[in-house]
Amino acid sequence: MDLRLNDKTAFVSGSTRGIGFAIARGLLREGATVVINGRSDASVHDALGRLRAEVPDAKVSGLAADVADPDQVQQLLGSLGDVDILVNNVGLFGLARFEEIPDSEWQRYFDVNVMSGVRLSRHVLGGMLAQGWGRIIFVSSESGVNVPADMVHYGLTKAAMLALGNGLAKLTRGTDVTVNTILGGPTYSDGVAETVTQIAQSQAMGTEEMKAAIIGANPTTLLQRFIEPSEIANLALYLASPLSAATNGAALRADGGVLTAMV
Repeated sequence: MDLRLNDKTAFVSGSTRGIGFAIARGLLREGATVVINGRSDASVHDALGRLRAEVPDAKVSGLAADVADPDQVQQLLGSLGDVDILVNNVGLFGLARFEEIPDSEWQRYFDVNVMSGVRLSRHVLGGMLAQGWGRIIFVSSESGVNVPADMVHYGLTKAAMLALGNGLAKLTRGTDVTVNTILGGPTYSDGVAETVTQIAQSQAMGTEEMKAAIIGANPTTLLQRFIEPSEIANLALYLASPLSAATNGAALRADGGVLTAMV
């Protein structure tokens, strides 16, 4: 299917690995021009090399910035240029007991998971509305709907992303600009893979055995396995396309059936 992205420019935050990398790669394969982002020049350089190897004719560049730092975000925005598609993907996650999470960690999660999307969306939305076309996509999580007891800080920020996307969509009335949010489920991204490996080693288990145990502990999953980053990316590509014009202000599930609500 032709997603009609040949003349579009996209920026994907947190895209040097995992879901963000998969989205950037998919956009490049559809002919879009893509700007990727990571926290360091080294990570961006490495990701650019991998993308150019996988998509030989890729029109791709990169900008390094720690999105938790407002000054670095401002520098990034000054270099970004016009963007047709913004994918707010960057995010932190981690297990923690609620009573042990200090204020500084709450602030760090909010800055990265929420304020990065606020700052980037604020920068591009006016231009999208002026030209009458644009796509803003938030990569949230089913944890924003069913907040985990051992990841309250993470779930709260993912719920805030849902609210942000819903509110911004109301500013696009009567245009071909859309704002939508993806509710991803348990995805075997690089960060998750590292965490699973660490837990497996600490419990003297194999990685595959640990993966099965984690999924098996989730009683509602219909997929019965971890989601691949490319499977989240497939939904993001559709939402980035002109073909998705009738989808706006929506929270769309790519959660493997973890959430039990019908809508």
